[in-house]
Amino acid sequence: MGDAATSAENGASVDAAAAELYAREPGEFTAARNTRADATTDRAAAKAIRALRKPTVAAWAVNLLAQGQRLGDALELAAELREAQEDLDAAELSRLGRQRRALVAALAADAVGLARARGVAVSQSARDEIENTLNAAMTDAAAAAAVGSGRLVRTLRASGLEEVDLEGAVAGSAPASAAQPRTRDDLAERRARKEAERVLREAERALADADRDVARTAAREAKARERAGHLQERIDDVQAQLDALRADASTAASDLDERTAEHRTARSLADDARAARDAARAGVPS
Repeated sequence: MGDAATSAENGASVDAAAAELYAREPGEFTAARNTRADATTDRAAAKAIRALRKPTVAAWAVNLLAQGQRLGDALELAAELREAQEDLDAAELSRLGRQRRALVAALAADAVGLARARGVAVSQSARDEIENTLNAAMTDAAAAAAVGSGRLVRTLRASGLEEVDLEGAVAGSAPASAAQPRTRDDLAERRARKEAERVLREAERALADADRDVARTAAREAKARERAGHLQERIDDVQAQLDALRADASTAASDLDERTAEHRTARSLADDARAARDAARAGVPS
């Protein structure tokens, strides 16, 4: 095996040992480190393991998050934030910034809880360092890789737009950053994708608004249709009553004609009877 291969193998061995040791309680670190170094047969790897420095409490708590694979959402959000910064997307940065603050606070509380469960108290200043470290991982790809390694020796801090200082921050080999240099074509493609996604979001919002309008107008139409139906039923009832009244009126008119004729005949007979009486009265001797 060549020197380069041997060196790579030793580096991987030291990194694995560091990841395991940095998940142990700080009070157990030194003894566990020395025991691990004594048990390592390769002299170079054993020397590197023995040289591992004890992590600060805050760095150890962050390592617990990484060892427990609790940083997936944070590192994914960090990548989105960096893309939004490159794109100068103010609206997206604002939205992601709110998510970042909430996620950092939740993860810091999670780290404090994990440490407490191991019997280690985390001071307020150490908690602040945890939040600073997580914020640094959100803004710097190399810092995100360092935090994700689970081998932090000390905490990190982001200062403006400058790269995060990682000197002496990670035990073992430097973790490879997942971020790759962006080419002009990459940036143009990503911006085109984001623009297409924005157009899609707007179209989906417009469709949702249109669907709500359809539902609202359908409800109004159903209500108007129901009222029109009720009124038509009333019209039909009134029309039936009107038809009945007209039939009754026609019958009454016919009856009136008959009664009028009867009355006229009765008056004529009465007039004849009165004339006969008057004639009879005139024939009676006085």
